Amino acid sequence: MQGISVCDSVASLHGTNCRLACVARNDLRLFSKINSVSRGAYAWRWCAQKLHTRTRGRNMNTTVRTNARWLFGGDGRNSDSNKNSAARLERSESANEDILIFYFQLDLQTRIQYALNIELFDAAKQLREKLAEIETEITRQREAKRGSSKNEAQDKSLDLLRARADLQKAIESENYALAAELRDAVTKLEGDSLALSAKALAYQGVKYEFRLGQKVRHKVHGYRAVICGMDPVCCESKSWMETANVEKLSKGPNQPFYQVLVDVYADPELLVAYVAEENLSEAEESEKGRFEHPYTEFLFFGEDTARDFIPIKQLREKYDQPRYEASGDEDDDDGSTKS
Repeated sequence: MQGISVCDSVASLHGTNCRLACVARNDLRLFSKINSVSRGAYAWRWCAQKLHTRTRGRNMNTTVRTNARWLFGGDGRNSDSNKNSAARLERSESANEDILIFYFQLDLQTRIQYALNIELFDAAKQLREKLAEIETEITRQREAKRGSSKNEAQDKSLDLLRARADLQKAIESENYALAAELRDAVTKLEGDSLALSAKALAYQGVKYEFRLGQKVRHKVHGYRAVICGMDPVCCESKSWMETANVEKLSKGPNQPFYQVLVDVYADPELLVAYVAEENLSEAEESEKGRFEHPYTEFLFFGEDTARDFIPIKQLREKYDQPRYEASGDEDDDDGSTKS
């Protein structure tokens, strides 16, 4: 793929202007850097450089620089290290990467629209190709991370039927050595098929206790957070689950898990955590005050009358979640209907 560059001031997702540096380099170099081992610091700096939205009467650029300084160098705040160390076991680089890549998608979509507006059709075409490539890779990674889907369960069931048919043929031809091997294969496929089917059903019938944008409190560690993503079961790696002591949870990994943005005033180093549903509770009204996190500026429109955040339409679509409207809220500008 040839490298392209679309540089100019463009309309941000919230209708204000933001200065955007050139992206869409050769062979998805930026995407590769986000997805590399060094993704944490680089991705943060990349995201911080690109967020310049004005909110609540202040320049977002200043806010992000301040928060980034807390994350990488500190600002003289002395957190209780013993208290925070346990909470940081739930910190998720995978969830953080997922959010940054989502922002990259939003940014490309904005650039495509801008290129069309100024009739740079060749640039828009190349940006669309890049976006399609990224979305294909994201879908692949998501399926690999979750480990099962309805299609995978169906494929495993077909493999089981074929193995049973081959076993029957081996028995009828009195090839007992082959039959023994196939019997072992059938036993393994039966176990795999049952596990995949159960997990696929969990994905289809899950009921979440919390919603996107809702402010919550961690029952164990006490910090305030905001829901920005959700999975019907724990989708992290085995090593992460061991570190986070997931097996010690009363419901283990087979319960909804949430990507949460942690208030930087509570812990400027935790940033994004991946938390089991049983460890979260709805924030009290008195706990719904000022909440600071750089990612809220592109994941949410603002706050509703209940002082929870309002997720952007693309975030709701990502997790197939309906729009929620607090009592007294007016229609927002995404054209959605009240659910």
